[in-house]
Amino acid sequence: MAPLQVHVKHAGKTLDVELETSLPPAAFKDAIYQVTGVPPERMKVMIKGGVLKDDTDWKKVAPKAGQTFMVIGAAGELPKPPEKPIVFLEDMDESEIAEALSLPVGLKNLGNTCYMNATVQAMRAIPELQTALSTSPHLDVLPRALRDLYNDMSRTTEGYIPNTFLSVLRQIVPQFGEVDRSGKNGILGGFAQQDAEECWTQLANGLKEVPGIDAMGNTVTGGRRFVDQFMMAEIRRELKCDEAPEEPSTVTIEKVLKIECNISATTNYMHTGIKDALNSQLDKNSPSLGRQAVYSQTSRLSRLPSYLTVHMVRFAWRRDIGKKAKIMRKVKFASEFDALEIVTDELKSKLTPVSSRLKSIEKERAERRKVRKRTKVTQEASSSSRPAEESADVEMAPASEVVPGDLEEESIYRARELQELEGLADADLKNDFGCSVTGLYDLVAIVTHKGADADAGHYIGFVKKSVFHAKSGDGRAFDEDDEDWYKFDDDKVSVFPKEKLGTIDGGGEDASAYVLLYRSKPLA
Repeated sequence: MAPLQVHVKHAGKTLDVELETSLPPAAFKDAIYQVTGVPPERMKVMIKGGVLKDDTDWKKVAPKAGQTFMVIGAAGELPKPPEKPIVFLEDMDESEIAEALSLPVGLKNLGNTCYMNATVQAMRAIPELQTALSTSPHLDVLPRALRDLYNDMSRTTEGYIPNTFLSVLRQIVPQFGEVDRSGKNGILGGFAQQDAEECWTQLANGLKEVPGIDAMGNTVTGGRRFVDQFMMAEIRRELKCDEAPEEPSTVTIEKVLKIECNISATTNYMHTGIKDALNSQLDKNSPSLGRQAVYSQTSRLSRLPSYLTVHMVRFAWRRDIGKKAKIMRKVKFASEFDALEIVTDELKSKLTPVSSRLKSIEKERAERRKVRKRTKVTQEASSSSRPAEESADVEMAPASEVVPGDLEEESIYRARELQELEGLADADLKNDFGCSVTGLYDLVAIVTHKGADADAGHYIGFVKKSVFHAKSGDGRAFDEDDEDWYKFDDDKVSVFPKEKLGTIDGGGEDASAYVLLYRSKPLA
């Protein structure tokens, strides 16, 4: 439905505003804020029968085009326009487009919204999500707002202002609209800082009704939902009584959106922290002993999604100070992750054949890239040093002659490898579209937290460059050896060298990896 053109009357002035009835009232209030300067938390919008509330149903209000709304509230400073006017891609020439597309667009901080900005950027590392959002004919408010945000970000080159998405997010998840009453930042009444991991979880939960897609990217109606396909893992938990070995164990299956990496005084590596989280002990009543007893719980993944989220548990409650505190310990994470150590025996047997062969193939691919690069350098050096008059007298080898050591086109190797790997892949896993068929992962996105306070600090997003350029439409092939990243510090976007990944392992108040997104290695 097209937006309604309405008027608002404030301080004796009548102003024009667009009202989108498919969005919550909070979005309308935000639009009013843009023209009046009255913050939504101090604003009253009068409607027939009372005041417009954030949960008011637009159908009951029944607004009409040209209608005038009375607005009450003291205006603060109007939101400042961007320093440079926003320019859309369709208004640029070819050189301007090439320069603009060299870096993805960032998001403006609207007051302690870095947690949201970093999370939204990290989720861009899931291209299938954008496909599902763009092809589904019917979406709820939050998925629709995320779809529109990604579309708008792809059409501009300047830092984008996510006003509408933020309003919808706060409407759907009221805790993100909490006011900061601590005065830590010198401001009373502003919005409080939130937890990026909590934002990730809430966004994923808000996307659970988005329909799934098939291998061609088409919406699948009546089938599995997108989150269940691509982001949901399944864990098998077995509980055994340590004090009564003869007592039958209990087994449960649980769906999870993330796995956790516990950080203790001895945790140095992510994979050991994950194993610690999957193996635990607890006290519970034993029916065979008739008293409290110690139980061991062993958890293993029985399904691996295409996108596996790892939560570094860096915030823990401290009783002595009565609040959450950050665990500063340095914990190394892997840019490549082999999940076979944390899966059930049944799943491991299905993954091992293709996993083992893919590891060997990746070594062969790396060797081929080295040979091609050496050959290219040698040919360029030879061509530049050879006198022009001599080059005319060089006797060319027959076209049919194959020089020993020559390589075939890479596409030929890839086609053979794909055929071999598909033959090794388990049939059940191939039929479960959206799961990992290899058990091997590449790190593609990171959300970091900077600072010592769990309720403050700053969040930054990192996304691997290949996510944006691997399938670019400009005709240029992306260099597979380019392992650099993009750093999204709100609207400041820069290239982050792969060599610096070790600087966000933690170990102090600087940026520490908090949420990590791994993508399953494809067969091709």
